[in-house]
This record gives sequence, C-alpha cells and structure tokens, in this order.
Amino acid sequence: MSVLVSSETRVVFQGMTGTQGTFFADQAMAYGTRVVAGVTPGRGGTRHLHLPMYDRVADAVEATGADACAVFVPPANAADAIIEAVLARVPLVVCVTEGVPVLDMVRVRRVLEGSATCLLGPNTPGIIVPGQCKIGVMPGHIHTPGRIGIVSRASTLTYEVAAQTTAAGLGQSTVIGIGADPVHGLGFVDCLELLLADDRTEGVVLVGEIGGQEEEQAAQYLSRVSPSKPVIGVIAGISAPPGRRMGHAGAIIAGGIGDATSKLSALRDAGVILAESPARVAATMAAAL
Repeated sequence: MSVLVSSETRVVFQGMTGTQGTFFADQAMAYGTRVVAGVTPGRGGTRHLHLPMYDRVADAVEATGADACAVFVPPANAADAIIEAVLARVPLVVCVTEGVPVLDMVRVRRVLEGSATCLLGPNTPGIIVPGQCKIGVMPGHIHTPGRIGIVSRASTLTYEVAAQTTAAGLGQSTVIGIGADPVHGLGFVDCLELLLADDRTEGVVLVGEIGGQEEEQAAQYLSRVSPSKPVIGVIAGISAPPGRRMGHAGAIIAGGIGDATSKLSALRDAGVILAESPARVAATMAAAL
C-alpha cells in the first residue's frame, strides 16, 4: 500500500510553463511520476515538455483521467488555481506555492468543505512514495522504499529525516509535507490517520516546529487511539529566542500556546518517543522498532 499517491497516480501540473513548474515537472517525470498534462490559461492546444497543455483543469482531467494536481502558480493566483482543481473534483491537490494570502486560504477552506478533494499545502515540499511517485520539490535521490512514514511541517528537516532513515536502512513508505502556513489543507491528524492505517508503514516520524497548535492536536489524537506503531517526534525551533519573529507564517507563538516546551510535553504525554535531537531521529526509530 501507499498513502495518497502511488505509481498509478496521474498528475497534471498547473503553471507548468513557468520556470519552476517546468523544472519540477521535468524532475517528477525523471523520477518516474506519471505526469500527463499541464494547465496554463491561453496555452491550451500546445505542448510543453512533450505533454499536452490545457486552458482549464477540468479539460485536462476529462482528457487524461488525472487524479492529482500540482500547483506551481504565483501567490496571488494560487487560491484560484486550487479552487479550480477542487471544482474539477481532483482527488489530491499539492500546492507548493509559498506566500499565499491567509484570507485567500480561508476562501479555499470554505470551498474544500464537503468536496472530494484533499489539499496538501500551500507552502509544502509535497509528497513522495519512494520509487513510485513524487509531487513537489522533494529531492528524490535521498529517499528509498521502506517502512517509515514521515509527516512534517518543516521542509528542510523533512529531507534530513528522510536521508537518515535511508542511511539506517529503514527507508520510507510515504513522506508528506503538510505545509507551514497557518491556514492549509491536510494536517498532522489527517496524515497520522492515513499512515497508522497503512499496512506498509511500521513506524511514523512526526516533524513539528514551534508555532500553531498542530502538534498539540496530534498529541490529543494519539492519546485517544494509542497506536501500536511507534511514533517518533522532533520539534524544530527549541532554541529560538523568546519573542523572536520566525520565518514561517505558521510559526506564531501566542497566549502561551505553540512554544517548544508545550509541544514536547503534549507529545510526551501522548506516548510519542522524542528524539534527543534532529540528528538522532533514525537511531531513535530503529531502537523503538
């Protein structure tokens, strides 16, 4: 099994004719992902990267049977691009775009309610099932098929954990970046439900960071379900100076909620095994298994 995507997933790229869309669509195809089309208004009927281009997502879905959409569209237009994919009933939308206005994402969340679409992002590195499908900006070469699921808010630390689990011979079943923005699609709880139910996943790494309440919500969920699989946790930003403005829009600490101490305490109380440092995640997982 795999989570959300597989070797059969058919992907359409919104904004594929842009510099970033071109580069990462080409990288996805080189990895083996089944990219079937691109969408750029005004470019319908042409070809790019030897693939057909369409003016609308709905047209691309109808022609190719695409069931996933990668959004490489500038921030001002990203919400409209996501909504277009939702209205086209694309099962999975991965929005890599950083800097999408919060009010735009509030509008997206309203459209998502009751829809058939799962959204990852915005501001996500994407999702990868090693050896099968890569949607986003994750470097494919550090991943290898295996048994550890990774779900993360911190993009670069995701790559560190993936590289560690590869080096340790554990590999990854599915790696998911949920994005670091305050208003986004799938969260930790959604992804934990998927990974804990996946037969191929034998252990889960949760990579959190300061700000927001995602980790605390994950802790509440894990306390309720008491998973039989080990869950390893690590929080980025433990040494961040109090009151310092951080780079991620989601890294907001307010009202005594969202700091590293509260997150670590909540996860520990929920039975999560905390790695001593980001460099010890794979070793901690290997010991737990």
